[in-house]
Amino acid sequence: MAETNYDAIVIGSGISGGWAAKELCEKGLKVLLLERGKDVKHITDYVNAGKGPWEFAHHGNMTLAQKKANSNRIRGFGPSEVNLDWWANDSETPYTEVKQFNWFRGYQVGGRSLLWGKQTYRWSDIDYEANAKEGIGIDWPVRYAEIAPWYDHVERFIGVSGSIEKLPQLPDGQFLPPMEMNVVEKDIAARIKQAYNDQRRMIIGRCAHLTEALPGRTKCQYRNKCHLGCPYGGYFSTQSSTLPAAMKTGNLTLRPWSIVTRILYDKDKKRATGVEVLDAETNKTYEYKAKIVFLNASTLNSAWVLLHSATNVWPGGLGSSSGELGHNLMDHHLGSGAGGRVEGYEDKYTYGRRPNGVYIPRYRNLNGEKRDYIRGFGYQGGAGRGRGTQAAEEIAVGAVLKEALTEAGGWNVWIGGFGEVLPYHDNVVTLDKDRKDKWGLNVLAIDSELKENEKKMRGEIISDGKEMLEKAGVKDVYGFDNDGVMGQGIHEMGTARMGHDPKTSVLNKWNQIWDAPNVFVTDGSFMTSAGCVNPSLTYMAFTARAVDHAIDELKKQNL
Repeated sequence: MAETNYDAIVIGSGISGGWAAKELCEKGLKVLLLERGKDVKHITDYVNAGKGPWEFAHHGNMTLAQKKANSNRIRGFGPSEVNLDWWANDSETPYTEVKQFNWFRGYQVGGRSLLWGKQTYRWSDIDYEANAKEGIGIDWPVRYAEIAPWYDHVERFIGVSGSIEKLPQLPDGQFLPPMEMNVVEKDIAARIKQAYNDQRRMIIGRCAHLTEALPGRTKCQYRNKCHLGCPYGGYFSTQSSTLPAAMKTGNLTLRPWSIVTRILYDKDKKRATGVEVLDAETNKTYEYKAKIVFLNASTLNSAWVLLHSATNVWPGGLGSSSGELGHNLMDHHLGSGAGGRVEGYEDKYTYGRRPNGVYIPRYRNLNGEKRDYIRGFGYQGGAGRGRGTQAAEEIAVGAVLKEALTEAGGWNVWIGGFGEVLPYHDNVVTLDKDRKDKWGLNVLAIDSELKENEKKMRGEIISDGKEMLEKAGVKDVYGFDNDGVMGQGIHEMGTARMGHDPKTSVLNKWNQIWDAPNVFVTDGSFMTSAGCVNPSLTYMAFTARAVDHAIDELKKQNL
């Protein structure tokens, strides 16, 4: 009979869940790691990682039938013919869009750590202090100095390549050598720096790709096939990094196909006692018990677990006493920016690939400047030249086309903004009482939108982008603005924010649920504001810190 009692249970095996499992196991706890989807084993299950585009039936493109069957998944830039089964099936796991929300989910061991963009940035005190200074939402109970050592801890383990810039809005970290910008990016960066007196800077992206080998992992091979899994461990994922570390301790039990339907709660002890699990393959229900529970199902699914854990004590869900559970949903809005054509580098070529781009750190609403919106944005993008001439575009078919495609195309550059979304109370998720998934479970209803502050910011993302490229000498500069829909940034945050006061927050400063302190929520749910930089590094740092605190509390017998 399978073991049902553990020291700790971790719900979800993605970026933060993998970290929770690693840290708990390495501190000596017997850990059960639950994942609602299938197992994906490092290297052996990356079945498409060695294939070329010609080996796929449609060269990686989705067919009309696949698009029709996956209407939500095709809204983004991730899913394709080559990795469709690593993105959640919309028909099996639907959700209700009160307003359009593009929800991209990865239901397998490793979750979206196999699919993420790997851009890796620290938050600064400017981010942690913004809510308090501007009277938005509630104050973060943590400042940069407290979390900085945990950023160090995570960066040293996962491997982050990047350059030292000494920018107050974008703290430096424990970096591996940076990747190199190409000749056009270097020249544009120099012109932007000069045009704006170094108040705006284009740098190489900071990314969780190894530029030097780490134990058990080989440095990045620049294949740009990260979305198929990396046999070299060249980028950070649960499979390449945290799961092997946890397994090495002998303390980990991994159980795929395990949908956690609720967290079990003892009203007398005011503590969680474990979890209820629905086996996704057999439809049988199990209960597992533990001293502590780490909830890392990803922001929206963690909200679902808590809402679905309602009891007579907490009819609004576990952690609902403040009335904030499910509220303050955030994302980064993107899809707006600028691009253009670059002349004068026709004799310059790029060699190989690079799984990274350039980054322009936030510069708005800093140093006393005030716009007609608050907070800021950064840009991600890059320059390159493709294959094919204008003649190839006109020829379209045949041997002449093939010959034309042997020529290098023109140089182009683009930059797209990642903008901060504020924590609005009425951007909320609830349980849809009328709609169920494949397993008969009520699905999540998402009701959120970008508001006036974000819309004003988008306008400036476009105008600033065009201006910078024009000052850098780029030709035929254009702006672009796509949907502006929540979810498109794939950076869901909020719904169980942390704070100083149990009357206004779901979690305390250590990621513990005020109403059940032996339950820790350390995925994007805990975020009190969104910042404008990619958040995964912050999830990992807070997870490691929360585990350290949990161990201390266990030793004191407080949990």
